[in-house]
Amino acid sequence: MKTGIMQPYFFPYIGYFSLIKNVDLFILLDEVQFIRHGWIERNRILKPREGWQYISIPLKKHSQKTLIKDIEINNTSEWRQKIFGQLTHYAKAPFYRETVQLLTEILDQDFLTITQLDQRSLEMVCQYLNIKTPIQIFSQMNLEIEKVTAPDEWALNICKVLPNVTEYWNPPGGKAFFDTKKYSENQINIQFIQMNEIVYQQGRRTGFEPGLSIIDVLMYNPKEKVLDFLDQYSIL
Repeated sequence: MKTGIMQPYFFPYIGYFSLIKNVDLFILLDEVQFIRHGWIERNRILKPREGWQYISIPLKKHSQKTLIKDIEINNTSEWRQKIFGQLTHYAKAPFYRETVQLLTEILDQDFLTITQLDQRSLEMVCQYLNIKTPIQIFSQMNLEIEKVTAPDEWALNICKVLPNVTEYWNPPGGKAFFDTKKYSENQINIQFIQMNEIVYQQGRRTGFEPGLSIIDVLMYNPKEKVLDFLDQYSIL
């Protein structure tokens, strides 16, 4: 069984969904410290004319050492209206209506924590694209793992207690700090998945803004094309 483990991201870039699609089980690691200015509560979309801008979820104040699973959303803010307002300039995109409808369905409920929102958004986008990979939250799996002594051991120790895990897949950024020897000693083959260059028409006369949220991809591409993108990767 191939497993992928990532922190929960907010409408992440297409490579995150490629990882989900191409493993057998995907786990949201939420029992690690929340780091500000990452991708857990925000992501990037196009600006109306050039460049990009953030869409984000406001969070309640918390201590520096708060775990991701305990990060709560500040629901006193009208954040839904703000996000949909930031998307209005996509109105001429060929799949604007379908994408906004999907986002409306995703956000049309109350969320206490950012992990809850991220899980729902990931699952609903996968459902929209007909991706069947189950997505589980680590803190809710009741797994008893060995004590983690280094950042690359979270995935290793989780995989060791899961049945039939033979491969662990990770984005290419992990190649710099994962000790692959640890994994091979435990009969787990670690693979680093690198997305090929993905370019599509963003409705601008010149230039392409790479690495944006999956929202941007969905605005400009049919489901079948997005699924094709997700299979365009290499193993490093």
